[in-house]
Order: sequence, then structure tokens, then C-alpha cells
Amino acid sequence: MHSNVGRDVTGSGLFAMTGCLLAIACSGPPDVVASSTGDFDPSNPPQPLSLSGSILLSDPAVIRVGQRVWLYATGPGIIVKSSTDLHTWQDEEPVFSQNPSWIANLVPNATDLWSPYVAFFGGKYHLYYAASTFGSAQSCIGHATADSIGQGSEFVDQGSVICSDVNGAVENFNAIDPSLYFDVETQPWLVFGSYDSGIKLIALNADGGRLDTQMTTLATRSSDNPAIQAPFLMKRTEYYYLFVSFDHCCNGVNSDHNIRVGRATNLLGPYIDRDGKPMITDTSQPGGGTLVLESDNRWKGPGSNSVFTDGAKRYNAYHAYDADSNGQATLRIAELVFGNDGWPVSGGP
Repeated sequence: MHSNVGRDVTGSGLFAMTGCLLAIACSGPPDVVASSTGDFDPSNPPQPLSLSGSILLSDPAVIRVGQRVWLYATGPGIIVKSSTDLHTWQDEEPVFSQNPSWIANLVPNATDLWSPYVAFFGGKYHLYYAASTFGSAQSCIGHATADSIGQGSEFVDQGSVICSDVNGAVENFNAIDPSLYFDVETQPWLVFGSYDSGIKLIALNADGGRLDTQMTTLATRSSDNPAIQAPFLMKRTEYYYLFVSFDHCCNGVNSDHNIRVGRATNLLGPYIDRDGKPMITDTSQPGGGTLVLESDNRWKGPGSNSVFTDGAKRYNAYHAYDADSNGQATLRIAELVFGNDGWPVSGGP
């Protein structure tokens, strides 16, 4: 859920340095299933997966733990699903039976917790999530940790990592939609943001909290249409790719969310789209972004994208609104490849 309105497994060096499992949920060095010349095969284009079971949800984040894949989504206490094959999903107990107590003090009207992201580093699973209310920038990104996932294990909340517009402060950013990225030196970074002054990046420490006061803007849109949210970062070959969602979610079949991407040779940017347009511009011009997914006749408003690899294939996970089912927000997972031009091609919507 987005106010106003992933996970890429990579090279073996990352696992050696951070303890990341062979799992959906650790971003880092170059993509293990990518090549510099692309992997798009016109005779075998990417396809969406056939999904069944409990798949009505928003803002999916997935992580594999052994033989089971766990999915976290927006909802009361953070919705949890699981699957053994990426196709059939079942309900699990939510992360929290009630919201952590600090949320009522900083974001008093928050109910559902939004846009979770889970990664494994430093010997623990780290869960990031947003507490906010629709149409407001009074928001916080929370952090919880667990020693394991499944089999009765529980996340222990660690409080907030960063907040916006709380305790009377007035910020020019919105602390929602968290996602995690590891650079080649295993430095964890939190990318987040929505509307206002756009998508932000901050460094985290080894325990998963905020490292310092530095903040970098990665992408914005114009003041006439500031709708940008749900960032996800990955690296493939020499490029960092920043996926975002443009326009508006949460309106059923009237949602016009669409997924965009830009790339940079430096994590801090500048991110440029396929046409050479910067994703961060002055307020008089909309920021750039190459289209990845948009609505079709059935699936409306695809958004909240993340990318992951599982086995020998790469996928993107997102939600879209099903016109054949009264516009319900629904999990979508599609194969994702890169063309010879170095830009992603999804099998969605």
C-alpha cells in the first residue's frame, strides 16, 4: 500500500560475505543468470506464472528458506503466505498479532502495515515495513529481526529506522515503501519513498539500523504529477537498475499504476531511462522511466515490483487489479529477462 498514492539473488561473493542464503531476497553484485549480451529469446519469450490458492494481496515481497518460499504483503500485522513451488500459495500467521507499540505514538492513525521487505544478513532475517495512512506523509519505516522463518519463529520489532512528518516535523520526503540493496562491499542500503521529493536512499549499519544522516534522491516526477513510489534496486553487469511504480494504485480497475525502470553506473545515480532521460529532473518536467509493465484488458495497474532469481530463472513479483474479479488486488509473478540492449522484458502483466 502506498501513501498518496524484492529480491534479487546474486553472486557467490555476496553469500560468503553476508551470510545470505541461496534465497529470494538479497540484492547485490552482478546477476547470476544474466549475461552482458542479454538473455531474451524471441522464440521463447518470458511468461507469467500460473498462480492459485491465497493470492489476493498487495505489495508482495518473497524469500526462499529451504524448500519453502515465504511471501510478505500489506495488511493487518503484515500478511504472510507460503509456497513450495511459486505457483500455489497458502495463508500463514501474520508477523504481528498487534502493531508494535511505538507506532501509535508516532503514526497514531496507522492500522495496516505496508510494503514489507525481508532480507537475510548479519546472521538474522531483517523485515522492513511502513506505518502510514493513505494520503499522508506522516510515516515511519519499521524494522524487525528473526533468527529463522517458519516453524513457530517470530520477528522481534526493533523500532523505527526513519520517519517523516512525525512529532511536528515537516519533511520533504515520505518514509514508506522500503526495499533493501547490498553493494559489492556488503554495505546494506535502504531505498524508499513516495510522492513529495521522490525516491530516497540511505545507508544502514550492520545491525540493520540507519548508519548516518546522509540521504540521496534517486528519482522524482513533476510537481503536476508527483506520483512515484515502490522502489526496487538491483545490479546486473555494470548497471544498477532502479524499478519504480508511476501513477496511482488502490483504485481497483481504475488504477493506472505502471512499472518503470532506469539504470546507472553508480549506485547513487544519476539513473537514466532507455531514451536518455534522467529519472530525477527539475519540477517543471516529469522524471524519466522506461516502461516495464502496464495494464492490459484483464490486469489493471501493475505496481509494487521486485525482482528475484530462483533456480536458473529470474522473475518479477508485483500486484495488479483483476478486472475479472471486481478489481481485487492480486499477486502476479512473471519471468523477467534482459534484451541485448540491456533493458528488462517482463512476461507480465
